[in-house]
Amino acid sequence: MELGTKLRDMRQRKNLTQEELADRCELTKGYISQLENDLTSPSIATLVDLLNALGSNLSEFFREEAEQKIVFTEEEYIEKDSGDMLFSWLIPNAQKNMMEPVLVELGPNASTSVEFPHEGEEFGYVLEGRIAVVSNGKPHHAKKGESFYFTADKEHYIINKGKGKAKFLWISTPPNF
Repeated sequence: MELGTKLRDMRQRKNLTQEELADRCELTKGYISQLENDLTSPSIATLVDLLNALGSNLSEFFREEAEQKIVFTEEEYIEKDSGDMLFSWLIPNAQKNMMEPVLVELGPNASTSVEFPHEGEEFGYVLEGRIAVVSNGKPHHAKKGESFYFTADKEHYIINKGKGKAKFLWISTPPNF
C-alpha cells in the first residue's frame, strides 16, 4: 500500500488543500507534501491525527477491500437449455447479490415454470418476440421494446405468445432462480 497516495486521495475527496490539512493537524504544508509523495512516514500518533482530520480511522484506512468484478463475459454465463427454453444467468453466483439478471429464450408456445409467490419484485425487458406475463392467472402482454415490472407476491410465469422465438431479460430481486 502506498500510504502517501491514499492520504492524498482522501484529502482531495474532502476538498482540502495540503495547507488546510496541515493546519488542522498542527503540521507543515511541506511535511504533508513529503507524506503524500512517500518521502517520509508519519508516526502512528501523527497518522491518527491525519485520519481524524480526514474523517477516518486506522482500521478503515488499512482495510483491504477486495476488487469488485464489474464486467462479465459470455464465457462466464451459466446456461440451462431444456430444448424450448434457454436460461442464461448473466452474473455467476448472482444469488448472493441483491438482484439476479437472467436472459431467457422461449420457443413458440413455451413457458417458464410457475413461480410461487415470494418476497421481492420482478423486472423484464423484451428483446425479441411477444410474451405474456401471467400473474395470478391474468396475462399481461408485452412485445419487443416493452418492459414489465411487478411484485412477486402472486403465482407467475411467462409464456411465448408469438410464432417465433421470444427473448427477454428477466431480473429478480432478491434472487429467486
